Amino acid sequence: MLRPWHLSLALTRGKKSVSQQIVHAVIEDVRRGRLAPGFPLPGSRELGETLGINRKTVMDAYAELEAQGWVSTELRRGTFVAENLPQLAKVSVDKRPRASTIPLEPSFKLSRPEVTLAADLPPSKWLSFNDGAPEIRHVPIEAVARAYRNGLRSTLQLRRLGYGDPRGSEGLRSALAAMLTADRGLAAGSDNICLTRGSQMGIFLAAQTLINPGDTVVVETLSYPPAREAFRRVGAEIATVHIDDDGIDVEDLERVCRRKRVRAVYVTPHHHFPTTVCMTPERRMRLILLAAQFGFAIIEDDYEHEFHFSHQPMLPLASFDTAGHVIYIGSLSKLLSPSLRLGYVCAPRSLIDRMAGEVMMIDRQGDPAMEAAITELIEAGEIHRHTRKMLRHYIERRAKFADGLNAVLRGRARFNVPDGGLAFWVRFDGIDLKRLVARCREKQLHIQMPDAFSSTGQAVGALRLGFASLDVKELAAATARLGAALAETKR
Repeated sequence: MLRPWHLSLALTRGKKSVSQQIVHAVIEDVRRGRLAPGFPLPGSRELGETLGINRKTVMDAYAELEAQGWVSTELRRGTFVAENLPQLAKVSVDKRPRASTIPLEPSFKLSRPEVTLAADLPPSKWLSFNDGAPEIRHVPIEAVARAYRNGLRSTLQLRRLGYGDPRGSEGLRSALAAMLTADRGLAAGSDNICLTRGSQMGIFLAAQTLINPGDTVVVETLSYPPAREAFRRVGAEIATVHIDDDGIDVEDLERVCRRKRVRAVYVTPHHHFPTTVCMTPERRMRLILLAAQFGFAIIEDDYEHEFHFSHQPMLPLASFDTAGHVIYIGSLSKLLSPSLRLGYVCAPRSLIDRMAGEVMMIDRQGDPAMEAAITELIEAGEIHRHTRKMLRHYIERRAKFADGLNAVLRGRARFNVPDGGLAFWVRFDGIDLKRLVARCREKQLHIQMPDAFSSTGQAVGALRLGFASLDVKELAAATARLGAALAETKR
């Protein structure tokens, strides 16, 4: 059996024979949980070479361990920790103090309260209305695999597998800058780009470089929970403003700015998270004017720009910014797969350089081979083709989901078919959503509780139902389960 690591055993080199020391070391490691039942032990020749001893000594130790019932030997497979271990309490072993299993809690105090956000993941066979994840079953695997092979080969040939620029590879930054310039009107260069491991890291970097303890950061009354937490972790005071069908309430924002010195405003203007509304052009212009008047930064999270259905995607706030008010954050994770952790920040060069310094403190740099692969996928047009293909799927699924919801809700909830994005925002009237979600989970339908979206702690009377990761058949089944759960939930 191939084992990727050598097994280390602590031997005393004392009065006991080396064979006895091996016996006691294995028994002690079994007792403390380091060696679990069924764990494969190295062969006698391999362990002898690792410990610098004769193979016969190891064979004698294994024979003694097998006689005591601690290990079992299978012909042509090797030696394993026994599945049915002897009673530990009856075994006398070396009483010298040794490390036990890693304790549940450290012996020292931690610096701040723990992050309360946790991944709410469904069991693998359940259907799920997630918060807007993309479909991953149509990822062009062959093109991605070819790009990865080419990326690894090219970085090796160009000797770029060592330490590099914390902002990310020049090739990918240039490709992204070209895309932002042509498609989103930002007039960006490679020096304006810092690559990140997803958009959340971009938000974290913005918080680290902008916010001092006590600074005020404004978010909407309903907003993206991990972003709020990133600002709180650096000591920000969170202020909230209202959100309506036209986006952030700029009049409410101005009132907050006249009461407090606002350091930053976090927005998701293209497809607001979680309500999916698109900020109107008038409010976009007013927001930029307020940034100029009161001196705050706008952190624009454009997390799913490409997926707009009713008309061309609206240009980002950053495309109208000529004075450096906007920090633009984007992601490629929704285009291919959430596990492809690649996002970016586009901002003035001096801020990008500051963020690069923060990257040095977090993970030093990204993955140059992966970045080379994504560069190839962009320049070969693969990502653009895949995006257009998925857009057609999502348009169909959006229409089917709207029809299904209308059939099962029967006036007990309201929703607008979103112009873009990968989720619906469904508002329920007088329904106990906690009970409804529980009923759905009884039917193996996973829905995220909405209270985490609230920036004020108030209850939220709506659900964010992601539709994109389910095909048409799965959408029909999930919607039917939602309808059945709703019928069982009293007002």
